Amino acid sequence: MKHLKRVALLLKLDLQKLILILIILCVSCLFISSVFILNYLIKAQLIESSLSVNQKYAAKVALSTDQYFDNMLQELKYSAAMVGQDFSDKKQLQSEVHRLKHQSNNFNSVTVIDRAAHMQYFEPRNLNLSTSITYTTLGITESLRLKKTYISPPYQATSKNLLVLMSQPIFSPERQYMGMITGSIYLHKKNVISEILSTSYSYKRSYMYVIDQKNRIIFHPDKKRIGETIKNNNGLDFMLLQKQGNVQLTNSQGIKNLAGFAHIPSVNWIVVSQQPTEELFEQANQIIFKAAAGIFVFYLMMFLIIWKIARYISSPLHGLAQMAGMLTKPEIEQQIQEIDPWYFEVMRFRTALLFSSKRFKDKISELNLHINTDPLTGLHNRRGMQLFLEELQTMRTEFAVLLIDIDLFKRVNDTYGHDQGDAVLKNLAGHMKGNFRENDICCRMGGEEFAVLMSTADRDAVFNAAERLRKTVAQSSTNGLDPVTISIGVAFWPDDSEHIKEVFKHADNRLYQAKNEGRNCVR
Repeated sequence: MKHLKRVALLLKLDLQKLILILIILCVSCLFISSVFILNYLIKAQLIESSLSVNQKYAAKVALSTDQYFDNMLQELKYSAAMVGQDFSDKKQLQSEVHRLKHQSNNFNSVTVIDRAAHMQYFEPRNLNLSTSITYTTLGITESLRLKKTYISPPYQATSKNLLVLMSQPIFSPERQYMGMITGSIYLHKKNVISEILSTSYSYKRSYMYVIDQKNRIIFHPDKKRIGETIKNNNGLDFMLLQKQGNVQLTNSQGIKNLAGFAHIPSVNWIVVSQQPTEELFEQANQIIFKAAAGIFVFYLMMFLIIWKIARYISSPLHGLAQMAGMLTKPEIEQQIQEIDPWYFEVMRFRTALLFSSKRFKDKISELNLHINTDPLTGLHNRRGMQLFLEELQTMRTEFAVLLIDIDLFKRVNDTYGHDQGDAVLKNLAGHMKGNFRENDICCRMGGEEFAVLMSTADRDAVFNAAERLRKTVAQSSTNGLDPVTISIGVAFWPDDSEHIKEVFKHADNRLYQAKNEGRNCVR
């Protein structure tokens, strides 16, 4: 606190400047804190909304995909029942496979395989398949072993396609197992999964992908990543444990994402809908920037209004504070009376100043009556001048010191006698009283040395008054004697020094300078 006071004094901060600084600090702190809070709330809300939307979207897609898979299995089941009525009827077999492949285009390929793993018929016909080969791929082997509805995990087929195989067993009317009918989905080609899921990036690079039980990517907007095993994804374990939910994760490429996920019940695949966090934050930053601009304009308007009100409140105090250092002015009471005391503190301050001004003037009158004066000239002597100096310093009233010396005064006494010398001193005292204002203090220091205390900091006014006195003295005569001249040295308190002795020393040095530079001048 002491340091703040020192800084305020060094910078000469008045009430209005202090209030302005306080308002700027308060408004700046409010603006900065508002932007920080806004940044936190908007980003938190966007994160929450993104996680919720991605979760709902993933759940919806997972449910739709599960229902679609169920419909596809029903199609296979119907065809299996039709083929099972007479498994040896090649024409019926070909007709049903052709119908199944082209009726809905749900499958990239459709095959009928007997229980010995031999291909009986397939569509489309341009596949590089043979009816004389025993097929032992993962999907076919597991379907034949299980002899029931089956959906395989993704695997590499003999056609070099990464595929998912869906199969239904074929039974004869006597419930004898005859083989199976299969529908395959080629993951690297246009397929039913890519139709259900969007293959294009959505707003702000939000996208969706699907992974199987072995953490391999079944579907991804970037087809090059299909079949890739996911690693270094810190949200994967959580997604494997929960049926559905949302999570903030860093993917295998080191990018932070906001993800929602849901499992497809029939195959236990995981549908993941996610959005890069940075992309979302870019959107947030645009919103924050616009909001911050609006807040800034609001706070700027609020600052201007508060500053106007603060100036209105502080103006009377500011005016009274300035007048407190000018209580010696004769018109100061009238100026104090003109201040409108529209609130209590101003009224008390104004009353105190008026009382102080009256006391000060009464004190001056008392000093004029009781302080010793020079008996010859009627001017104040050194003792009287000292009392005025103390009063001016106490009131912090800036003033000028004029030291005046009659040039070659000894010659006057030696030539015309001391009586004429005394007449010259009285004549100079009269010129001094007539030349300076009523509230300026005129003193005789001793011999031919005089001093004037002018209660003003206006250098031009001081030098004009000194020059006016010098000319008046030089142009007048005493008792018919030749005119005398004076030399004057001027110094200012507190500009030249805070110490009165130093101020008088400056004035004395300048007086000697005037003497040395030819006399009859002001320095």
